[in-house]
Amino acid sequence: MLGSKKMMEQTMRWFGPKDSVTLLDIKQAGATGIVTALHEYPNGEVWDTTAIRARKKLIAAQGLEWKVVESVPVHEAIKTHSGNYRTYIENYKTTLVNLANEGIFTVCYNFMPLLDWTRTDLNFALPNGAKALRFEPLALAAFDCFILDRVSAKESYSAATIMKAKTYFENLDFAAKKTLTDTILAGLPGAEEGYGINEFKEVLKTYATIDARQLAQHLRLFLSDILPTAEAAGVQLAIHPDDPPFSIFGLPRVVSTYQDIARILKENPSSNNGITFCTGSLGVLPTNDLLKIANDFGNNIHFAHLRSTKRDMKGNFHEANHLDGDVPMYQVVKSLLRTQKRTGKIIPMRPDHGHQLLDDLSKKTNPGYTAIGRLKGLAEIRGLMHGILHEQ
Repeated sequence: MLGSKKMMEQTMRWFGPKDSVTLLDIKQAGATGIVTALHEYPNGEVWDTTAIRARKKLIAAQGLEWKVVESVPVHEAIKTHSGNYRTYIENYKTTLVNLANEGIFTVCYNFMPLLDWTRTDLNFALPNGAKALRFEPLALAAFDCFILDRVSAKESYSAATIMKAKTYFENLDFAAKKTLTDTILAGLPGAEEGYGINEFKEVLKTYATIDARQLAQHLRLFLSDILPTAEAAGVQLAIHPDDPPFSIFGLPRVVSTYQDIARILKENPSSNNGITFCTGSLGVLPTNDLLKIANDFGNNIHFAHLRSTKRDMKGNFHEANHLDGDVPMYQVVKSLLRTQKRTGKIIPMRPDHGHQLLDDLSKKTNPGYTAIGRLKGLAEIRGLMHGILHEQ
């Protein structure tokens, strides 16, 4: 037996006072920890201690604890090493210290260029009538080549894909084109910045001379700068994988594979340098062995996003039920619980991207972050943990 006192800490993401899912809703779902951020701060600004303390107090008033920051955004100037990037790095350090001074020691962040997690359909209908998030490469190609009309877009796809994408585009009416555009570019809940078509075409130019090798170097330098501050403050940094874990719009990706994670941990060796183990993001690539990632990098898994995706032969994928899809959730959770037993640390986890179902189908909610869908996911993961912990 692994021992009944080694459950991962159950958390849920909360987007702040304007979130339609309340703290009380989250508490009723059985979570004890909150994952949130001060989304009202523009990227690159210092998070004021007073604001951090006020948010923490609001959470504590419901008997919950702010366990993880998701995210402290990395300013684009840091990723491109341009403009006032040194100032933004210093601001990042100050924010880490301010969070630690208020007792918040786990910070999730990502190094994805320009866009946060990207989908092409936020309302994919499942056979049972529920809705899920979906990514369709052909839809992205149609948008890229014929709506965005990105320079060099057609160099990113095969001739056969371009022909299919053109047909896909021609079959979209005005409303469908707008929906696709908004889905990809308007910015998702919790994303601190969004783009219009013209603006996005302009900002894409900032990566015209930056390839994956150079972006990986910028990440290494960023971590070299901030890790001493994180170590002194006791902050655990948890980088989130790219989502999806492959290049889109010609942008480089540097946190997509087992090899990427190994590089990040090797180039900046520190117990404070770790990952957000997002099984859904990493699980989209068939070549990513999730159990091997969990086993080999367990010491540096500071936070876990537990969700599953279902992919097909065409590269499409959608959010599956938490215990279904292509993610070996039982084996992964068992590995994480073994890591906890070995290290004595408790890993905060949250169910990610729940389905829209039941009463939430008639409500306006953050895509992927409905109350009932995540409650269902949390209950499933909780039951799985109980079962594993009491195995003979």
